[in-house]
Amino acid sequence: MNDLRISGVVKAYGAGAPVLDGLDLTVPGGFLAAVLGPSGCGKTTLLRVIAGFLKADAGTVTVAGRLLGGPGVHLPPERRRIGIVPQEGALFPHLSVARNIAFGLTDRDRATRRGRVEEMLELVGLAGYGARMPHALSGGQQQRVALARALAPGPQLVLLDEPFSALDTGLRESVRAEVRAVLRDSGATGLLVTHDQQEALSTADLVAVLRDGRVAQCATPEELYHRPVDPWLASFVGDAVLVPGTADELMATTALGHIPLAAAPEGLRDGLVLLRPEQLRLADPEAADAEGVVTEVRFFGHDALVTVAVDGLEQPIGIRTPSPLQVAPGRRIGIRLTGEATFHRSTA
Repeated sequence: MNDLRISGVVKAYGAGAPVLDGLDLTVPGGFLAAVLGPSGCGKTTLLRVIAGFLKADAGTVTVAGRLLGGPGVHLPPERRRIGIVPQEGALFPHLSVARNIAFGLTDRDRATRRGRVEEMLELVGLAGYGARMPHALSGGQQQRVALARALAPGPQLVLLDEPFSALDTGLRESVRAEVRAVLRDSGATGLLVTHDQQEALSTADLVAVLRDGRVAQCATPEELYHRPVDPWLASFVGDAVLVPGTADELMATTALGHIPLAAAPEGLRDGLVLLRPEQLRLADPEAADAEGVVTEVRFFGHDALVTVAVDGLEQPIGIRTPSPLQVAPGRRIGIRLTGEATFHRSTA
């Protein structure tokens, strides 16, 4: 299988602190993994090290068991069997769609190249577009051509460098789904570098969050969202409601009431209880777990985020609700809890 394995990778620029500081990451063959992290965390540096554009100072990079970079080894990019889909496609404007896709097939005869181009056009849903020029395509079509070009040589790994950032919001969602389907059909392993948390959670099989040059957590989107390893990561991958609490086995006592925990915290009684805004419900004060006063309502169309100053809490909390017109700032409201929470050590 085309597993990607990164072990102990270190990369620094000059005498500064390492951008990558002993980074470890494994992506099983055929999976699409997304790499997330704040600006300057090393996302682009990691991609360039994997591609071979940068040489790591330490550590190893292997794909399908083949060492691409390590002590005494640094294969050039053209020998790594890695396809790259850059931002905005970066198609050659003077070449037709077919010639763009065939660009990396110079070692094959003309008939084989032609057949492979047609196969790739069919795979990305652009059969019959070979003669068109890039300027005649929409943004989404250009991204699909860029993906076809990356896949044409039969790479073991495809790197996607924020490939959807230049697309309109509506188009971005459909193209993401199309690209995901094409990667799955091709059998290639994929690594998506993105700054968009929702994009990573909705597109990838695994999500790796970088922090201080290392992987803070790598997990399925569901595990990462519902079971983050610490409060910082919880807030980074989505809206988080963090309230002080005291744990007793599988139950925590908080200003929001008694909250069931997904797992008993080991050796920890006082800490922070993590809930997501969608786990809280607005209710009549008489039938609620807690009460507070609405301070703000932010409407998003499909739902709204209602901010409530809760009795007994220093900071207001956010509650997602599909019925924003039932509340307004200044109204006293009840809050009910659903689901389980996770318990974390306080960062204070």
